[in-house]
Amino acid sequence: MLRYSLRRIPSALIVLAVGSVVIFTLLRLVPGDPAQILAGPDSSPEALESLRDQLGLTGSQVGQYFSWLGGVASFDLGHSLILGGDIGSLLLDALGNTMVLAVAALLLAIVIAFTLSTVSVTIDRPWLNSVTTAFGTAAVAIPNFVTGTILVVLFGVVWAVLPAGGVPRKGFLDDPGISVQYLILPAVCLALPIAAALTRFLTESLRSQLAEPYVTTARALGISRRRIVLTQALPNALPSTVTVLGIQVGHLLGGTVLVEAIFAWPGLGHLIERAISSRDYPVVQVMLLFSVGLFVAVQLITDLVNAWLDPRIRLGGQA
Repeated sequence: MLRYSLRRIPSALIVLAVGSVVIFTLLRLVPGDPAQILAGPDSSPEALESLRDQLGLTGSQVGQYFSWLGGVASFDLGHSLILGGDIGSLLLDALGNTMVLAVAALLLAIVIAFTLSTVSVTIDRPWLNSVTTAFGTAAVAIPNFVTGTILVVLFGVVWAVLPAGGVPRKGFLDDPGISVQYLILPAVCLALPIAAALTRFLTESLRSQLAEPYVTTARALGISRRRIVLTQALPNALPSTVTVLGIQVGHLLGGTVLVEAIFAWPGLGHLIERAISSRDYPVVQVMLLFSVGLFVAVQLITDLVNAWLDPRIRLGGQA
């Protein structure tokens, strides 16, 4: 397992390095002078030069890149020129809120997918399969912003049983009962498409496993269908499902931008949206690199979990 992990880390670092080059290059290709845009049309040449120095726009492009990369490596992320404050502090505050929302949505999606898949495969009734298929189709087809708007209107305005947006004023750990109320609507909105994709894939994987010869042998021995599904088919279906889960985590992190905007959730998506709209280039640059790093980390963890669940993967990596 250790040898397989060491083989996977270099490729992850290469992807991260290529991503940093792409982000740095693309931001330099945006039309207009960032310093001129931020300083305004009436700024003096001295003010423009000072602002360019703060933005790291002085010197050669190669020098600018390595200077920025050195700052990131030493955790000196710089300062926001528009939003104000240290970029590292802004990132940590937003990251905490996003992680709370993402973990809640992911756990909810896993519970929904596991429950629907195992129940529909175990009971195996046409009406239940139709309900599961209808749920998956609707959850994938309806965009997050439509689902979020419906949830806000119904539960936050019409019935007024849950907060329509925001986060607890005293933090999530102060009163768990209040925190859960703030989490329900955005977590459900974010979890539904993820749960639908996982349900569809896990259900098909379980049905594929139930068609294998070892299941026929188990049924001939009198083992119940429920026990076969939970103890034999499910463990064999998990490795491929974990791969899909890793991909869906990427979609989940991308979906937080819309969901956080709908529910006024001050997380990473909200911070990126504010930085882009205000053209706060230092924040945009760091946030994009952090997003790439987060995706790379998720995929690396997914590969390691897959290798742990399926020995054939890590043995193939060692070979």
